[in-house]
Amino acid sequence: MKTNVRKKKDGALLLVAPMAIWTILFVVVTLGYILYLSFTTRAENGMGVTAQLTLDNYLKLLNPSYLKVLGNSLKLAAITTIICLLVGYPFGYLMAKASPRRRAILMLLVIVPFWTNALVRVYGWRILLMGDGPINVFLQTLGLIDKPLKLLNTFGAVVLGMVYALLPFMILPTYSSVEKMDWALVEASRDMGASPLRAFVTVTLPLTAPGVLAGCVLTFVPSIGLFFMSDLLGGANDVFLGNLINDQLLKSRDWPFAAALSVVMMLLTSLFLWLYRRAGGKAEDIAAL
Repeated sequence: MKTNVRKKKDGALLLVAPMAIWTILFVVVTLGYILYLSFTTRAENGMGVTAQLTLDNYLKLLNPSYLKVLGNSLKLAAITTIICLLVGYPFGYLMAKASPRRRAILMLLVIVPFWTNALVRVYGWRILLMGDGPINVFLQTLGLIDKPLKLLNTFGAVVLGMVYALLPFMILPTYSSVEKMDWALVEASRDMGASPLRAFVTVTLPLTAPGVLAGCVLTFVPSIGLFFMSDLLGGANDVFLGNLINDQLLKSRDWPFAAALSVVMMLLTSLFLWLYRRAGGKAEDIAAL
């Protein structure tokens, strides 16, 4: 009996071992190295680091210019999440309520952009928003504007690119929650005299809240670090956390400061995930996507 139990335990350990090794090598060790790097000192020649430990990299974050970058990043993430929610929730709701044929078409429209590289899609928006791009040419042809509008290299262009890239991550969780919802509860509320709006607020919205929370997490967290979006659509007008990390790594070669910025980004992500769990969200709702 004991032999069989031991064999089962050994078999379970063998199944878990690959995932454990992967987690240790590519999560624990990697994050541990970044954390260690954030306390080191940049080498005098600008190449590499020294083993001298310091808190200067974190104290540097208190500089008003870097605090502004952090504020811009949170602002961008919040605006992107709110717009995705306002657009994605109705879309996901209507998609779940549509007939099977229309639902398949709408689902295809949501998924098709994933078949194209993200950089290619962003460059497509860049061409559309250029001063001599199709949008400005069309507006000038109609006589609505006299000179091209400044659409590219603006904060609005970055928000547009973020919403375009992350909107499916709001639609899919919402659709999943609405599709799995027990519509008998909505019908019961209507039978008891609730108006369509009241039934939506008191029944539908609470039942689909897990999908909404999951969509907010999947939208907010990437919005903080998508540096290539602001590089291509925002230019140098606005600097965000992802851009700053990228510049510190590749241009300034200040690896310790870049590591400190990365640790701050990870802490922000962890804080948002903690708030998500406190609000009743489940990790399974995100993993399922």
